[in-house]
Amino acid sequence: MRKLFGAAYAATVALGLTLAGQASAASWDMPTPYPDGNFHTKNIREFAAEVDKATNGGLKITLYTNGSLLKATEIKRAVQTGQVQAGEVLLSSLANEDPIFGIDSIPGLATNYDDAHKLWRAAHDTVAKHMSDKGMVLLFSVAWPPQGIYSKQALQKLSDLKGLKFRTYNPATARFAELVGAAPVTVQAAEVAQAFRTGVVDAMLTSGATGVDTQAWDYLKYYYDLQAFLPQNIVFVNKKTFDALPADQKKAVMDAATRAEDRGWSESQSLNEGYKKTMAEKGMTVSDASDAMKTELAGIGKTMASEWAAKAGSDGAAILDSYRK
Repeated sequence: MRKLFGAAYAATVALGLTLAGQASAASWDMPTPYPDGNFHTKNIREFAAEVDKATNGGLKITLYTNGSLLKATEIKRAVQTGQVQAGEVLLSSLANEDPIFGIDSIPGLATNYDDAHKLWRAAHDTVAKHMSDKGMVLLFSVAWPPQGIYSKQALQKLSDLKGLKFRTYNPATARFAELVGAAPVTVQAAEVAQAFRTGVVDAMLTSGATGVDTQAWDYLKYYYDLQAFLPQNIVFVNKKTFDALPADQKKAVMDAATRAEDRGWSESQSLNEGYKKTMAEKGMTVSDASDAMKTELAGIGKTMASEWAAKAGSDGAAILDSYRK
């Protein structure tokens, strides 16, 4: 009988410990705007797996990709209000509410990976503080490949875009469209292919990654490697949610975030040439930007940099000063 009661007691204790562990486990819902095959999504999935392993299942992050849970424009607000715990958005998509978030999308300011990474190092702490002031914790950021021009028709210069319906995804691309005389039309990544097929837009400025993700060769003919800027995606969490984590789980999240940022930037750079090669192999005309395009881009960049600096104030000036040093 003693053995029987002892075994029963041990089983009860084990069950109690298991249930207690399950009760203390945290779970984050995390919407993202991009498809499963996108390198940002793959990187975030690896980040979530690392967090799960490092916390021994104490913190699980469930991804909802390709805008399946929330549209890209809804994610930041949902995280901020606690509707979901974490999310991913394009940093510069938030520039209308805070110009600091547009630092990565000024044409001509940082047009290659080395410069874009230097710019991010200069901007990181300021961006993190502005996020924190709005109730969010910045986890990591990863750059897209340099932005090029996609068009249904051949272009010799940027001014050839005049009068065309131009897909935009943030305030910077909308302003770019205005400055070249095109008509800006906001279209999120998940809707790009349909927008071109139905005539909603005629051209766009985006990376080779988006071209491959959306199989641009099915609806477009030309890609010009303008290398205008390298916009970044940020991954972030509701501040109250993060602050509620035990110290060891906070460390596990931030350590995994550091690895995800390093891994994501490296992957973006290594994939860049491959995206252009794929589009060319699929029948698109892929070419470098013409001298006329580069000259026009320099003028547009000067205008947009001046406009951004006027809005961003002393924090913006400090970022630019640090970057240029």
